Amino acid sequence: MKLLWITTKPILPPVDGGRLLQLRTLEGIVAAGAEITLVAPLLGAPPEDGLGDLVRECHWVPVARGLGRQVAGLRAASGLPLAIARHRWRAVEKRVAELVAGRPFDGVQVEHIQAMPQARPALEARLPLILRAHNVESDIWRRTAAHRGGPVGWLSRADAGRLARWEGETVAAAPLTAALSQIDADRLSQLAGGRGEVVVVPPSFPGGMAAGEPLPGAPAVVVLGSGGWLPNRDSAQWFVHHVWPAVRQRCPAARLHLFGLWRARDLPPEKAALGIEAHPAPADIARAFAAGSVLAVPLRLGSGVRIKILEAWARGVAVVSTPQGAEGLVRRDGEGLLLARDGAEFAAAVERLADPAVAAELCAEGRRRLAEHHDPLALGRRFLELYASQRPG
Repeated sequence: MKLLWITTKPILPPVDGGRLLQLRTLEGIVAAGAEITLVAPLLGAPPEDGLGDLVRECHWVPVARGLGRQVAGLRAASGLPLAIARHRWRAVEKRVAELVAGRPFDGVQVEHIQAMPQARPALEARLPLILRAHNVESDIWRRTAAHRGGPVGWLSRADAGRLARWEGETVAAAPLTAALSQIDADRLSQLAGGRGEVVVVPPSFPGGMAAGEPLPGAPAVVVLGSGGWLPNRDSAQWFVHHVWPAVRQRCPAARLHLFGLWRARDLPPEKAALGIEAHPAPADIARAFAAGSVLAVPLRLGSGVRIKILEAWARGVAVVSTPQGAEGLVRRDGEGLLLARDGAEFAAAVERLADPAVAAELCAEGRRRLAEHHDPLALGRRFLELYASQRPG
């Protein structure tokens, strides 16, 4: 089966959950028998690491740089919500139109709802198409508005309603939408007013991966993300200032390792004295999933499914998360991870997970869940079945 894959950014390096989600999905779909042609916007040089045997062709489409050009692009995209307009690249849409006109594709995979404007030529050609919604974008903006004041809160509040309407219309118009969880599927169906078909296809992730070398701390606690994504920045600030003091009081030898692109002003100047160490995004992601460490997922604003939890399970790393961070994966405390809502609960959970026997039991349950719900080959076959179901007759 020949598939056209449309996305909002290059998949490599897999430095965030959205890219890693796509990489693991590609692995499963290709293993199931698909041949992939990828189209993505490019703001700089093409990625040095190729996608190897996963992708037959990569079409990197250069797009305009600079704030002035971005603003001009937003104005040209009048009528689109801000969250969609900032990913609206007409050069990518033009390349998609050329490929659709010249190739006999069996289906089109649109990764993330922001990529749907670029998929318009495929919709007009009535090709089998799956919109894979990584989250419910309007809910992120709505939750951001509830947590933040100032310009960020105002902008989020102003755009959330328009974005919700756009999401509903887009899901209604798509031949098929694949959500990562039942929670997201129900919400997208609600936004679309029951129009359009929404199915659940959980994220793919392999099991049995190795953890990285141990990090300092008893235990070492890891928060992984990027300050460039508001939900991650909010969660890191909250954890550092409101949760970590409680953890250190209960576990004085614990050390906090922040991996990602964090702004200096997001971290306390006395971070070394507080047992906090900031690391850049690692070239080898296994370093952030260190043997014997505890992955903390203090998310408050997100939607979708946290791929970092799946990777922690795959690498045998214990996890403590807010209920929001674990949404779409677990419902109760102890289902492969521990749940915590405030500093006291996080501190108690970190102390429990410092016990190797407790951590091992939860990690074993996490790996069982990976095998049962997230097997890449099984989910790759599921995608191909969904494409086949859209063919006439």
